[in-house]
Amino acid sequence: MKINTYKMLLGFLCLLFPSISYAQQTVLPMQPDRWAIQPDGSIKWTVHGRLPHTDHIEMSGEKVSVWVQYGIDSAGRSSISRTVVFPTFRMLPDGTRTHIDYTFQDNELPRFLINNRQLKTDLATGKKNGDLTYNIKSISHKGIMRIVATSGNQAQVKIDRSIFPSTDKPMVIEKIVFTNISDKPVNVTMEYLRREERTDSAKSKVRPHTVIMGTVDHGSRMLQPGASTSFSVYYLATDFPEQPIKINVDAEEMAREKRINTILAPLQLQTPDTLLNTAFAFAKIRGTESIYKTKVGYLHGPGGLAYYAAIWANDQAEYISPFFAFSGDSIGNLSAMNCYRLFAKYMNSEYKPIPSSIVAEGDAVWKGAGDRGDQAMIAYGASRYALAYGQADSAKKLWPLITWCLEYSHHKLNEQGVVISDHDELEGRFPAGKANLSTNSLYYDALISAAYLGKQLHQPKTQTDEYLKQAAELKGNIEKYFGANIDGFDTYKYYETNDVLRAWICLPLTMGIFERSEGTINALFSPKLWTADGLATQAGKETFWDRSTLYALRGVLEAGKTEKALDYLRYYSRRRLLGEHVPYPVEAFPEGNQRHLSAESGLYCRIYTEGLFGIRPTGFASFNCTPRLPMEWNKMAINNIHSFGHIFDLTISRQSKDKLLITVKEGSKTIKYKINDGDTQAVQL
Repeated sequence: MKINTYKMLLGFLCLLFPSISYAQQTVLPMQPDRWAIQPDGSIKWTVHGRLPHTDHIEMSGEKVSVWVQYGIDSAGRSSISRTVVFPTFRMLPDGTRTHIDYTFQDNELPRFLINNRQLKTDLATGKKNGDLTYNIKSISHKGIMRIVATSGNQAQVKIDRSIFPSTDKPMVIEKIVFTNISDKPVNVTMEYLRREERTDSAKSKVRPHTVIMGTVDHGSRMLQPGASTSFSVYYLATDFPEQPIKINVDAEEMAREKRINTILAPLQLQTPDTLLNTAFAFAKIRGTESIYKTKVGYLHGPGGLAYYAAIWANDQAEYISPFFAFSGDSIGNLSAMNCYRLFAKYMNSEYKPIPSSIVAEGDAVWKGAGDRGDQAMIAYGASRYALAYGQADSAKKLWPLITWCLEYSHHKLNEQGVVISDHDELEGRFPAGKANLSTNSLYYDALISAAYLGKQLHQPKTQTDEYLKQAAELKGNIEKYFGANIDGFDTYKYYETNDVLRAWICLPLTMGIFERSEGTINALFSPKLWTADGLATQAGKETFWDRSTLYALRGVLEAGKTEKALDYLRYYSRRRLLGEHVPYPVEAFPEGNQRHLSAESGLYCRIYTEGLFGIRPTGFASFNCTPRLPMEWNKMAINNIHSFGHIFDLTISRQSKDKLLITVKEGSKTIKYKINDGDTQAVQL
């Protein structure tokens, strides 16, 4: 259902049932699942009708990313395209998008022959008499894209195809396993192929780069009934093409599987809802895999064929790094510290803004939108990260950056006591005025976190008290400056002259500002803003950015509207995990073709850690817990949390309608707290 059609339907329902106000509506469109969750935690599309269908997915390793576009047309013909990105192979001049990437189509693969008849994996290129068709039966995802197909009408051979990035090399592997499912011997052949392309030496950084597509274990094999054999194709970048290339495909596949399992093992969500558990697991994969090993260390990158070997004040400093403090992933935490370290290099005594982005492996910056409120983003993310990571030495390194960013923002207060900035993170795509709600909400929370953090670092009480005083004043000024009735909702205007609802009115909820929570939540879930794909960036526009929906779902939980949030969280999760474009949160539409930018997946996970379980860091080994256990659930847990300098399980169980039990288990030690539903409990590990 298209967005506009959905809004028209809701409007029609309002006319038909005038007693139902916009604020009361919880009408969510039905959305048939294309994919199904499997017992091993993967999702699978079994092809049987509902064609044509196309989709795309991105997978990443330390030195490579692969964007796979795949589809089946109405006649059952398949097509697969792979764009392979090499983040650390750069061109000149330095810039955000000066990595190299190459696209490989199915018709460029080596020829496959079955009993001397060519298997046509891409029928769009044409088919000669005698060629065998390639019939896709299913596709599945869980860190590796796996395709099951058969050959020809007689289906003599089953073909299992796997596409995945190398864990630590600038290489993507495509493994093809042929299994004889007939009752007669079958001869299977993959022909030899090696193709090289080399970049222009005059424009290449350091030296020319060579991209090679080649075969592994080519040749012919006779398969007896039931027997299997495998061939592989690799896509690789190198600056030394004359050196021999040795590839162990099985070892590469095992390494990829191990990396995925390493990501999935910590921070395991356990709720009665398998959909939510699985969506959380998939978001952990995408949020954590997209970290690139560069010459300045590990850098998390959004991806999307555009953003690699670079960091942003929003995606990395604000969105994903605070999640890594809970993730238990060592590479994720290295990338977080590296992100803040690189931004800290741009502190200055004149309080000129830190660049919005550091690109090209740290060799260049991007600040084309001026001050987007980047200092508030960095202070918010770094202070929350330092507290939740729970390591005093790391926090000491971050403290100068946090305090500098807070002082920068303090210098930017206008006469009304709110922070001004040139833009917000949308960089002029939508108006943000001279002072916007996003920047001020982030700055408010950063002040509170900095006060907690300063106490842990034994900073002067006068300094931490001043931060709390500034936070209290800012909270009042946010209400005075931004508080407004927009379209009949007592919520916020996004900037001074704003008179139309905006998605970012959700942000105060995630920062513990609840004075306008009822009107804000009603506005968010009204047809003015809510669409088939989540929140519209601005009422009346089709543009959506998932990041605002993800913040909103978290904020509504923090505000205590658990049942309402759960309905919309389930709807959103089903659409992203099992619908037409899977399996991760996306960036935006129509911009970017709904790319699976990685940091949005970190925001999805934070819906649970900070929203559903209500974890608010207060110290290196302490946090406030305000759990939001849905009434229909008796129990929920996050196990193997690596945070606050400890490894522990957090379980919330219902004792009665109004009573909850919080259980914190660390090794053989168990702490239990009994609270009223809706209360906040201080937890000391």
